[in-house]
Amino acid sequence: MHVAKQHLLLGLALQFGVAGVALAAATEADISRLGQDLTCVGAEKAGNADGSIPEWSGKWLGVPPHVSFTGTGAHPIDPYPDDKPLFVITAQNLAEHESKLSDGQKALFAKYPDSFRMPVYPSRRDFRMPDSVCQATLENARSAKLVSDGEGIEATTGGIAFPFPKTGLELLWTSSFYTYRPWTEELTSDNAYVLADGKINWGRVKSRNLAPHLKPGQVGPQSGQSSFYLNETLKPERDRGEINTGMEFWNHQVQPRQSWRYDPGTRRVRQAPEYGFDMPFPGTGGSITVDEVRIFNGSPQRYDWRIVGKKEMYVPYNAYRVHSPEASYDELLTPGHANPEHMRYELHRVWVLEGTLKQNYRHLYGKRVMYVDEDSWLMLMGDNYDTRGGLWRTSMVNYFYAYEAETWQAGAGFYHDLLSGTYLGFNLVNEQPQAYVLNRGKLTERNFGPEAARRSGL
Repeated sequence: MHVAKQHLLLGLALQFGVAGVALAAATEADISRLGQDLTCVGAEKAGNADGSIPEWSGKWLGVPPHVSFTGTGAHPIDPYPDDKPLFVITAQNLAEHESKLSDGQKALFAKYPDSFRMPVYPSRRDFRMPDSVCQATLENARSAKLVSDGEGIEATTGGIAFPFPKTGLELLWTSSFYTYRPWTEELTSDNAYVLADGKINWGRVKSRNLAPHLKPGQVGPQSGQSSFYLNETLKPERDRGEINTGMEFWNHQVQPRQSWRYDPGTRRVRQAPEYGFDMPFPGTGGSITVDEVRIFNGSPQRYDWRIVGKKEMYVPYNAYRVHSPEASYDELLTPGHANPEHMRYELHRVWVLEGTLKQNYRHLYGKRVMYVDEDSWLMLMGDNYDTRGGLWRTSMVNYFYAYEAETWQAGAGFYHDLLSGTYLGFNLVNEQPQAYVLNRGKLTERNFGPEAARRSGL
């Protein structure tokens, strides 16, 4: 992005990011750049000045020619198996790199100076999205808008909402809700709550997710519900059989999230009003909030949002090795943080998005800072501050490009409590016989909601 134009956009964001009203659509001059010096979804194609961020190639759609992929459900296969770290950031050389680190990453170095490390690999920008995503994104650049004080959206499905975000709310909707991701997900995963002494409290969840509007090639106006979810607890044993299910809508103000809970003890389904925000996410021991999954989800209502800027940062990227069945949980889940040997960080340009708790609203977190990848528009990391301003929790989600879905998939998440020294390893699949089953297309609306919960609980 040209410097003058970038400064203009960021200035507008700072001026209007709290207003809750979308600005005018992108100009034709902006839109003409899509597919030219910008990718079709709005990322800068060019590398950076010293080449440490390469030019976007987008040479692969789906399975790369050198990868032997057996189909969905297989554990992610690394397309860069011969890559070695360029260097490793440690507490000793931190000063050389801290300008490209988040506050959360720096806090992890401060808390675990002898063990936390960040192996930095060559930056790769080789995957692209389908042409239908480009088409929908182009339409959204011209006509997408936020409504209902920023709590609702009107846009073309199947693409990126705002490739030229001018407000914090536009960036939030683009990165947390209106990205391009798999349209069906089926998964049995392990959750490991790792205590400060290294002991682990285990959870296991069977999850199903459906986003009908993201069916590949489907581009058009919004209709019906935006997405559905159902999570069945398998571990710990005391919670076995609990089911949480619900659905999302296109406008949180007009139609808030609907959710139901099946209690195996009473064998009854009850509606769970206002499921979301800072309610504890089931099966995690209260270590994360409902709206913290994938860094942020749900209604933006309780925060004022602004775009802080765009910068180069070391972020988890092309995270295949952390999901490998060759990395056992005993090896991966070390005290304090995941074993750095299985992590991969790369230098990428990210948008920095900040949410500040509104007056007269309640939440565990008084401020939230999120880091959004420019190529995929996905939230990779988040820093969460308590209501007194202290950094409390920091999180990262390890995304990888899912060949069968021709887009990126949220993998293992690591959610660190900097005060207690605990962390949650979320959506782990290393020791599961199957990994992420994506775009199989067997899920329908009938698989969700109160009746589905009742059937599953019998």
